[in-house]
Amino acid sequence: MVKEISNKKWKVRKGDTVYIRAGKDRGKTGKILAMLPREGRLVVEGLNLVKKHIRPRRAGEKGQVVEVPSPMPIARVMLNCPSCGKPTRVGLRRVADGDKTAGERFCKKCSAIIPKS
Repeated sequence: MVKEISNKKWKVRKGDTVYIRAGKDRGKTGKILAMLPREGRLVVEGLNLVKKHIRPRRAGEKGQVVEVPSPMPIARVMLNCPSCGKPTRVGLRRVADGDKTAGERFCKKCSAIIPKS
C-alpha cells in the first residue's frame, strides 16, 4: 500500500539542503535530487546508497556493482537553514505583494526567509 501525502504542502523543495534525522545516514546533510510526492519520498544526493548490479550489455564487457541513492521517506529529513546553518522546522506565511498574495518559507529558529531554490 502506497501512502500518499501529495495533498499536503511539502516544506522542502528540489535543490534544498537537508539534514537526515533517522536511518543509517543519521546526522549527515545532502542536497535533494528528486521528489516523489505520490510515494511520500525524496532522493538525497550521496545518501541512503544501495548497491545495484548492472549486467554486461555488450560481448566482452564486464558486469558492475554500483551504488545509487535510494528514495527515503520525507519524515526522515529536516531542512537546513541557509542563513543560520542549522536543521530547522519550516514555517509558511502569506505576503501581500500588491494586489496578489504569495507564500514564502521561513526558518523557525532565526526567522530568516528561505529563498526558492
